[in-house]
Amino acid sequence: MLIKLFEDRPNPNQIRRIVEVLRNGGIIIIPTDTLYAFACNLFNQQAVEAITKLKNKDLRKANLSFICSDISQVSEFAKMNDSAFKLMKKNLPGPFTFILEGNSNLPKLFKNKKTVGIRMPKNNIVMEIIRELGNPLMTSSVFYKDDTDYITNPELLSELYGKQVDLVIDGGEGGFIPSTIIDCTEYEPEIVREGAGELKF
Repeated sequence: MLIKLFEDRPNPNQIRRIVEVLRNGGIIIIPTDTLYAFACNLFNQQAVEAITKLKNKDLRKANLSFICSDISQVSEFAKMNDSAFKLMKKNLPGPFTFILEGNSNLPKLFKNKKTVGIRMPKNNIVMEIIRELGNPLMTSSVFYKDDTDYITNPELLSELYGKQVDLVIDGGEGGFIPSTIIDCTEYEPEIVREGAGELKF
């Protein structure tokens, strides 16, 4: 099912409807400030496993990201040294994924992972969903055979994945450049993938 939302004023009733789907273990496709992405409730193991199957990934090896609402929520699930904290404060929200060490609050499903990818996209639709949900989303970007039409057009995404996900959120035309990834597990942050956005140090 396709739900149209406007980023500047997402409909609160629709946001609550989306969150209800997430709380019941649903999988959705969301807009971000880069690519559209599969998303589910971080604490629903079956939904997380279903997304890794959609991506043909092994959960133990898959690089999965969490979308958080703010830095405070990030600190609930990951460790940040001073340089990582300052860098994230300077650049978020924005089109970046920060690799951090996970902490003991991670769901049991992620206990074997030493690091987590943290995102905080500059997209009001996603932020409103997470605020209403009360915890991060687990996400993984949508890719489709190098065809940018399918990864940027929510109607085509609904046509392609409509039977495999519960909702597709139409937040307008998406991007096709992925986020820039920064490894912050050492004291000096390191860019490991150049993507959208220009990192401010």
